[in-house]
Amino acid sequence: MAPNDSAESNGEATGTVVGRRKKARYIVPLAVAGVAAATIGLVPALADSGDPELPDITAQKLIEKIAASDEEQLSGTVKISTDLGIPSLGGLAGSFAPDAGGGDASAAPESRLMELASGTHTLRVAADGPDKQRLSILGEGSEYSLVHNGDDVWGYDSESNEVYHAESDGTERQGGKHKAPKGVPATPKALAEEALDAAGDTTSVTVDGTAQVAGRDAYQLLIKPKQSGSTIGSIRVAVDSATGVPLKFTLSPSAGGKAAVDAGFTKVDFEKPAASSFSFTPPKGAKVTEAEDLKDTAGKDGVAGKAPEDLGALEDFKGLNVIGEGWNAVAEIEVPGGSGLPAEGSGDMPAQAQQFLDALGDKVTGDFGSGTVFKTRLVNALMTEDGKVYVGAVTKDALVKAADTAK
Repeated sequence: MAPNDSAESNGEATGTVVGRRKKARYIVPLAVAGVAAATIGLVPALADSGDPELPDITAQKLIEKIAASDEEQLSGTVKISTDLGIPSLGGLAGSFAPDAGGGDASAAPESRLMELASGTHTLRVAADGPDKQRLSILGEGSEYSLVHNGDDVWGYDSESNEVYHAESDGTERQGGKHKAPKGVPATPKALAEEALDAAGDTTSVTVDGTAQVAGRDAYQLLIKPKQSGSTIGSIRVAVDSATGVPLKFTLSPSAGGKAAVDAGFTKVDFEKPAASSFSFTPPKGAKVTEAEDLKDTAGKDGVAGKAPEDLGALEDFKGLNVIGEGWNAVAEIEVPGGSGLPAEGSGDMPAQAQQFLDALGDKVTGDFGSGTVFKTRLVNALMTEDGKVYVGAVTKDALVKAADTAK
């Protein structure tokens, strides 16, 4: 059992691996959200029983082990359970797909990956360096696969027999190799490094024992906020003792209860996957939608059935103002047009609609004025009556404090 060796990220122990990007300290909640979403791709599962005996290691050395890991070839089965306190998106995912000239693009990754934001899912994953990845979401009698091979990205929905295809222009390169196109999951190593890079002096990083994941011995890296007010209680990453590859990712809310995101391998193999894992040919009779066609449709007819003039107000967004830092960072957004929720009793909203909103959120007041806080288990948002929105992985009280500070 490894000891509770601490490596609080104040620059003494975590060194350049954790603290090398100062700006990242302001986006811990965003990085966590990114890990929670992208970890979907290649990190999930159930730990085996029994804690292995491993040589002692400090948090600093374990972080360095993650950074030094060069395992970019793997395959396996993954399980992810997500409970953010929002309704299941499984039945709604198709409604978010862009319209492609008379039919929804059900194979587009933007819509299908949203399903992983709630519920429990089983995936098959494979990776062979930065140019080749495959992710398959297994359903009841159906499967959705996302395949990246060089300059091509394919999405295939076996239930609808629809195919999505996108091409890279080949201009974006990293270390002489193509970057994985947006929407294709990165490696577990990259995801763990992103979370660690975002940790600043508001974060404590320690080694908290050992575990066995997918039959492999692992150290447990525990990342916790030093600040109060965050909805994130801790992030636990099980790191393979032999390779340094993150095998499991667990994000627990500060309010307690089951994990908001629990993702880990149930089976993993670090041998080179077969080349056939990354080849794809559209099945006979499948409807193929090109990404460029979706862009053309959006330009002519709007997005998802909306006319361009309906989206013009989006240009009025003035960007993000970040209040606070680290785990308590809150983004301030101005609503287009400057209008927020109607004040209670103003008569601007039907009584039934007002009651519905009141049931969804909590009314709050402060120096900023008044507004409503809409909550999930992880991310909360305060919408004020003067047209501003404050969003962060923070508690209701922290949101009100941030709004008062901005005012």
